[in-house]
Amino acid sequence: MKIFSLLILSLKITFLLTLLLGGLYPLAVFIVGKIFFPYQSEGSLIKDATGNVIGSALIGQKFDSPWYFHSRPSASDYDGLSSGGSNLAPSSLALIDTLRERTLRYRKENALSPTTPVPSDAVCASASGLDPHISFENGLLQVPRVAHERKADPKSIEELLRKHTEAPTWGILGERVVNVLLLNLELDKRYPKKIGY
Repeated sequence: MKIFSLLILSLKITFLLTLLLGGLYPLAVFIVGKIFFPYQSEGSLIKDATGNVIGSALIGQKFDSPWYFHSRPSASDYDGLSSGGSNLAPSSLALIDTLRERTLRYRKENALSPTTPVPSDAVCASASGLDPHISFENGLLQVPRVAHERKADPKSIEELLRKHTEAPTWGILGERVVNVLLLNLELDKRYPKKIGY
């Protein structure tokens, strides 16, 4: 008899917790998100003038054209379905070769000397492979290339970079970062790439 009553009690608690944590709590979070954070709860989607979704402020995209600021490398090639890092150990020869190759390519693309320090986010993929940000320092090293390709004054491109720079979270966590998609969209508005150049 005691076992039966304990079984009934445990089933009631399981049902109650399932209802509370599997139904009511997610519903409350959904409603609060829709009311107080509509942009974020919809995925922070960025739309063009016609309303077509062109990306999310939360998910990185690949930019490899010289007239754009380049995103951080991605081990998953920016595929949200296979998000993740390479999972290679720091001692992995494959990782060392990849970093060396990325460093050489970054220096070549941005016309940097062999002794110029390369920011780690320019050669290391993030854990998710979908990081939408680059460091301010990474962006600063790309300014001359972007300015040259867009036939713009480097100071105005740097000013645009600074405008899109986000401070560390709460002023102390992390570093200054730049959302690459938002920056490149602003570049296209101000300095459109002309056909044939």
